[in-house]
Amino acid sequence: MALTDPQSITISGVATSLPRVNTQGGSSTYRSNDGLIEEVFSSTYGKRQRHSLRLNLSEVSPDPFTSANIRQSMSVYTVFDMPQVGYGYTNAEAVAAWVGFNAQLSASTNAIVTKVLGGES
Repeated sequence: MALTDPQSITISGVATSLPRVNTQGGSSTYRSNDGLIEEVFSSTYGKRQRHSLRLNLSEVSPDPFTSANIRQSMSVYTVFDMPQVGYGYTNAEAVAAWVGFNAQLSASTNAIVTKVLGGES
């Protein structure tokens, strides 16, 4: 089953539509028309279930030494690594864990994320 097409994301107050550009096996990719914002959602099954939600961002900026434009990128992602169905956590328990973790990370105007990006551990 695929997610809604298109997906939509708002970054710094700017909403961007992300139409689906690829579906293969348990993975779907959604990308902005300019190719600078991409989401990849995937699930793999083996000895464990692995579900990944990934945001890839790109920007083009001038190299301060050559003035040539270069593409820079970054990614933000969440991975659920779980035992097989029937041998551990339910999807509801996994979602509850993620909701709690996300609340902790986004509390106090994202203080923990800001500190970790600044090098704290």
